[in-house]
Amino acid sequence: MLSAMADPRSDAPPPVTDFDWPAERARRFGEQALDLWEGFLAKLPSLPVAGSWNVEQVARAVARPVPEDPLSDEELFAYLNEVVFDWSMYPGHPRFMAYISGTGTVPGAVADLLASGLNMNLGGWRLSPSGTEIELHLIRWFARQFGLPETAGGLLTSGGAMANFIALKTARDGQAGWNIRAEGIAGGPPLVVYASEEVHVTTDREADMLGLGTGAVRKVAIDGDYRMRTDALAQAIARDREAGARPFAVVATAGTVATGAVDPLPAIADICAAEKLWLHVDAAYGGPAVLADDLRPLFVGIDRADSIAFDPHKWMYTPHSGGCVLVRDAQHLTDSFAAHAGYVHEDKERTGHGPDLGMMGPQFSRGFQALKVWVSLLAHGRRAYARRISHDAELARYMAARVESRPNLELAAPVTLSICCFRYVPSELPPGPGREEYLNLLNERLMTEIQLDGRAYCSNAILGDRFVLRACIVNFRTEAVDCDALLDLAVELGAKLDAELRPDSLKETA
Repeated sequence: MLSAMADPRSDAPPPVTDFDWPAERARRFGEQALDLWEGFLAKLPSLPVAGSWNVEQVARAVARPVPEDPLSDEELFAYLNEVVFDWSMYPGHPRFMAYISGTGTVPGAVADLLASGLNMNLGGWRLSPSGTEIELHLIRWFARQFGLPETAGGLLTSGGAMANFIALKTARDGQAGWNIRAEGIAGGPPLVVYASEEVHVTTDREADMLGLGTGAVRKVAIDGDYRMRTDALAQAIARDREAGARPFAVVATAGTVATGAVDPLPAIADICAAEKLWLHVDAAYGGPAVLADDLRPLFVGIDRADSIAFDPHKWMYTPHSGGCVLVRDAQHLTDSFAAHAGYVHEDKERTGHGPDLGMMGPQFSRGFQALKVWVSLLAHGRRAYARRISHDAELARYMAARVESRPNLELAAPVTLSICCFRYVPSELPPGPGREEYLNLLNERLMTEIQLDGRAYCSNAILGDRFVLRACIVNFRTEAVDCDALLDLAVELGAKLDAELRPDSLKETA
């Protein structure tokens, strides 16, 4: 052993062992954390989804001075118990149906502990041999699910924003027509990218980060089902070419954040092929639905994409954070991100080591995000994912039917995947000036009251000029009874708010 061989000089500094806990103490500490986790899982269905605290209350409760000397385990876990049960909200709660935030798998949480314990850096193969190979294997499996060829590659990322950023940078670098990595965007004509009016806001942020500016994102009109209009896309491309700009990519969405709409991928792919544009599919939400046999037909044409972004931490339920970017030809990632670092020397012919993933994306230091996704797949199997994803979509359709059966609720958009948009509309509300403005106010207040109430939790969507309530089901604990509970709560609180807020001009007169 190294310690037995050591023969330090008498003037060597003495050891400092504060952080090097013995394995036995680490186990005891971990067991206390597992007890807390077990209690959380047991109590979760009976807890409120969220509390009604304000920022001052939470900050005052959780902020503690850093001690000069360590807290005892008893003191520390008393604090953690308070954080978990008194001041948290619970995306894994069966009645959390807001935004697109997954539940968090049990195997994934355990895998996160092991990944943190190993603490491998997946930026370099020699620093993470098993980790890198697991990530590469997982990426190949994902690529096959989307129908991409054997040349495909990719990375696990922090989430959809980073996955989309990597894809658009790769598209920009490969499509610009000049050495944009060296010369920058000033080396050629203005670059433009196309996306529907329903595209996620991260596309604007990516254009900003890439130096193109948000104005380089051309927002293409949508049809009545909230899908990109391909005639409008073709016209926009023609206008930009005539004006001297250089179109380089189209971002199609497979599962919009507001309604779950899927853009017409085959027609968009045809336009990209004819115009020689990079086709990127933002499938951050909808992508995992390709695992479900009944939903896969919605994604016909995705196999023609040059890149795809999707988030396992959304509809694959794995713990935060973990997105994924896939590129049709993995070489494009290396072309876009590889850089020479003289202090990282390796003779790969002699070592036989594999690729360094840090040269395929913006991060040199990378966590083992793949493990929680991989272990979740191993623990549950593909069929279980297919069944549950399909069931989530079935629940959204069930919820839509229940909305349409109730006199005070109105379905706001067709259900494509697992999002149901609706609004509260008092059945006796008369027509007249100000009606739509009042309904927007009423539903905006209603969403806030539902979130503060804590019995269920939804979010909102803006559909045209309408403010509507939005339930997104990417939660393996949600069932029909929970969908009904949200609708019951919307009706209960909606009636109370209507009695308080309705203007005299919209009150029926005898």
